Amino acid sequence: MNEIGLKTAEMDGILITHEHSDHIRSLGVIARKYGLPMYGTQGTIDYINSRHAIGDVDESLFHVIQPDVPFFIGDMGITPFSTSHDAAEPVAYIMRKDKKSMAVVTDLGMYDSSVVERLQGMDVLLLEANHDVHMLQVGVYPYYLKQRILSEKGHLSNELSGQLLGEVLHDRLKKVLLGHLSKENNYPQLASESVKMEVTMGDNPYKGSDFPIEVAKRDGLSELIEF
Repeated sequence: MNEIGLKTAEMDGILITHEHSDHIRSLGVIARKYGLPMYGTQGTIDYINSRHAIGDVDESLFHVIQPDVPFFIGDMGITPFSTSHDAAEPVAYIMRKDKKSMAVVTDLGMYDSSVVERLQGMDVLLLEANHDVHMLQVGVYPYYLKQRILSEKGHLSNELSGQLLGEVLHDRLKKVLLGHLSKENNYPQLASESVKMEVTMGDNPYKGSDFPIEVAKRDGLSELIEF
């Protein structure tokens, strides 16, 4: 945020997708330092508090949200929706303002028609492309972890990401960012090419090259998207 001239203290709130440590590890530090409101489902907040997952924080900073019930932070409308993941009550988020919209959709082992319906008409989409199935299958992860990732409560593979994207593409889509890539079971170029291939081969009128599809960086600032 500092690299683009913003400060953490200026944030209006934090949207929590679920309680896994790679998503909330810094939440306690930020909450204690800045007192920012944090939004999450009841299941997510209960899990965080019951496990003391982020240390001592002012519980009044937590705001309970419900899947498919829109709410506002300032003038931005936000709609959470449920995802299929092995967490207490995980959600993805759609943000809308001035007839513009974007969605952040990661940590889902599968998608269905309800997910496809919710992602229609987005201007910008950050979509999970977590792993290459073959890399995961032959990789060093223990068997139980491989099964978890491949399950319907796990993570979206490159192929499934491309198939989902093929069902929500439209002429006005401005940008696709692929995110939540596994460091051990994926490569940025592999994810990008696999997703584009699924789009091209899918039952839709588009080719993968018709849209700007890029990969979000794991350890640095990705391109600033303005739309």
